[in-house]
Amino acid sequence: MTQGQPLAKLIYSAIASLDGFVADREGSFAWSAPDEEIHGAVNDLMRSVGTHLLGRRMYDVLVAWETIDTAAASSAVREFAELWRASDKIVYSTTLEEAATARTRIERRFDPGEVERLKATASRDLSIGGPSLAAQAIRANLVDDIHLFLNPIIVGGGTRALPDDAELKLELLDERRFRGGVVSVSYRVDR
Repeated sequence: MTQGQPLAKLIYSAIASLDGFVADREGSFAWSAPDEEIHGAVNDLMRSVGTHLLGRRMYDVLVAWETIDTAAASSAVREFAELWRASDKIVYSTTLEEAATARTRIERRFDPGEVERLKATASRDLSIGGPSLAAQAIRANLVDDIHLFLNPIIVGGGTRALPDDAELKLELLDERRFRGGVVSVSYRVDR
């Protein structure tokens, strides 16, 4: 890192219900499947990311992008797969024995100091995926930007996108409405 170079940002993004859940009480998130427009917006966020920090469950969901056949897919879906395959991945798991994707390493525990060092030395932004892992990073005051895609559905319970026990001041960066009723809000953590 050169003198004066800003730290890479740690970005948390999630597709959630209007009441703030990434999965409902049964663990389903089928209602959150992104359409072409949402995929494009997610891709816009991912272009700056060089490394994804992932919890085990989020990794298990995303691992399919490593080998999925995108020949007949839309351009946004193809781009998402390309961005995923080109990025480094760190999976936090106490049980995963071996990674099923290239450019992936496994860490047994989340170490806030190590993530801070990653931010200080990375040439590109980092993303954090999975609400449990993101909650640890939010509590440790490591997350710089939060992007939520809020779906027009209330599920009434399940897995929260944001932790109940964290307090942050946020600065609104952007908001956007999508054709299907999804609204995205983007915030910078105000330190």
